[in-house]
Amino acid sequence: MPPKTTRPAPPPDDKVSFQWELMRKGIHLLSLSIPVLYYYLSRDLMLMLVVPLALAFVTGDLLRLYHKPTFALYKKIFGRMLRAHEVHEKKRTFNGASWVLISALFCVLVFPKLIAITAFAILIISDTTAALVGKRFGKRKYRGKTIAGSSAFVVSAAVVLLFTPKAAGLPAEYALGVVAAVIGALAEVFSFDIIDDNFAIPVSIGFSLWLLYALFLPQLDVTLLDHLSRL
Repeated sequence: MPPKTTRPAPPPDDKVSFQWELMRKGIHLLSLSIPVLYYYLSRDLMLMLVVPLALAFVTGDLLRLYHKPTFALYKKIFGRMLRAHEVHEKKRTFNGASWVLISALFCVLVFPKLIAITAFAILIISDTTAALVGKRFGKRKYRGKTIAGSSAFVVSAAVVLLFTPKAAGLPAEYALGVVAAVIGALAEVFSFDIIDDNFAIPVSIGFSLWLLYALFLPQLDVTLLDHLSRL
């Protein structure tokens, strides 16, 4: 009787192929619908969408972590898109999708809408850009990140800032956004192996941008968008 074969485990993060990383980040980009929807919806309506989604994903993750049949099915379905820490049976941690929804919930609950949309849009676009550029062109690494990837993060964040809402559209607001994006890029680097960057990035950008507005543009009302919800 031939020996039973098992599906090979996903490779370590730095060995995941560019094609699989591209597929993973393509799924990640679907989360861009969160800041887009939030621009049009009130905070209460947004919470009605995000809370059940976050609960569903976290519940699924808990089943994956503590229920072996679910864990096996999870590996079978997602296979080589998974990072090493997401299939490590002893190091129990939520996957990236759960952290995205946890951070979305946190941002909606804590930050003014203008800041929440900006921080979360930068997370989705710039984290994706940094991962793909770092995977393709990054050579030297520090704490698992590359200079090319971190540079791409800041550059893409500057582009995102051209499209995110502003309190008054002042040039200084864009400058503050770039500073906050640099802080987000640093958070991505230094959060490695401490807390998931899908949480560290938007939270660090959100708090730093809020503080920067308070320090340098105190005359602007960053809560203005909260009172202008379309629905």
